[in-house]
Amino acid sequence: MMKIKNKEGLLKAQKHVRRLKLFYIHFAGYLVVVALLLYNLYIVEGEYKNNIISLNLSILVLWTVVIMIHAFIIYKERKVFKKSWEDKKIASYLENGSTEETKMWE
Repeated sequence: MMKIKNKEGLLKAQKHVRRLKLFYIHFAGYLVVVALLLYNLYIVEGEYKNNIISLNLSILVLWTVVIMIHAFIIYKERKVFKKSWEDKKIASYLENGSTEETKMWE
């Protein structure tokens, strides 16, 4: 029974690491393409300038939305402030007393 749980946990961890790796590859490709598209916006000239700019901007906007959705899917389980952090802050406030004034960025 224990080996089955460990094996399931291992498969889940491997799947998560694979998805994270694919996200990093996707993000690296996004950064390269964004840099090239921004350079293209800088150098574009000619009679089709408005069409090229429109195409480049639409690609930038759409791919940015896609990368944000991808990031949300990958990082949806992570929280900025974990429960352990909240517990530590509550304990420190109780320890110091509630009469003290809180400071910025504490």
